Amino acid sequence: MDVVSDAVAAVRVGRPSSNRVRVSGSWCTRLTPYDGAGFHVILEGSCWLLPDSGSPVSLGPGDVVLLPHGTGHVIADAPADATTVKQAVPFERWLDDKEPRRPRATSGEVQMLCGKYRLDRSRMHPLMAELPKVVHLPNRVGAHPELRAAVDLLGHELATQGPGACIAVPSLLDLLLVYMIRSWAAQGTGGTWPTVLGDPVAAAALRALHSDPAAPWTNDRLAAEAGVSRATLARRFTTLVGRPPMAYLTWWRLTFAATLLRDSLDPLAAIARRVGYGTPYALSHAFSREFGTTPGQYRAQAAERSVSTDEPA
Repeated sequence: MDVVSDAVAAVRVGRPSSNRVRVSGSWCTRLTPYDGAGFHVILEGSCWLLPDSGSPVSLGPGDVVLLPHGTGHVIADAPADATTVKQAVPFERWLDDKEPRRPRATSGEVQMLCGKYRLDRSRMHPLMAELPKVVHLPNRVGAHPELRAAVDLLGHELATQGPGACIAVPSLLDLLLVYMIRSWAAQGTGGTWPTVLGDPVAAAALRALHSDPAAPWTNDRLAAEAGVSRATLARRFTTLVGRPPMAYLTWWRLTFAATLLRDSLDPLAAIARRVGYGTPYALSHAFSREFGTTPGQYRAQAAERSVSTDEPA
């Protein structure tokens, strides 16, 4: 896999959920902080997103906004003062209550997709941790064509609910998350990881490590893979990523092991082989040192969290 795919897979749990909303008139609804990531896609019309902390964001047709840290926020037909925000209708009730969405002649209709992803933040990749509280991806001609295509497909599936939609919609939501992160990185509006992904040396090294974390990597072998000297690799990688290549590899192997313990029933021996440890004992020792718990205990705790937080899509 690659670093973006792995970063998403390490934190994604459960099934994403979404709603296609059609609303007119004067309205204001609140989405409470969530242990995951939320998103909105404006299909028609315009509205405002008012995060609990930060500046209001004006959203127009085709705009996409990602809240990767589950920040609480309000969405409304217009900028709202503090009193109006406090009176915002909870989103779940607002979806079921036709009164706040009664059409009025003074306002146009807004159609949007609202959804959320469940995330396990216990071992978040720094790429995901670095995402800002609000990622606004405005609709501009020629910008983010893959994201636009995913939005169109998702909107169509939610509108028609055709055969196979129960498989198509969650898959498209996962694709949407990848494209939102990719589009954010392509904007280059700040942060370390867009620079990392755009650096030929660091990106090549990361691609190699994530493609085969179990390989017997050394600094020399990784430098050859990146096409530079060992000294150049160490300098560029450490400066950009924040840790030396072999330290990053160790961290990623253990993070990958945690993901496999959480998401699979594979025995420890099989997981050890997949992440580059010669024996289950060697993995267990390194895992306990890094996580402060044994692999077995970690798997049991992850299963308990999954049951306690499980919710319908």
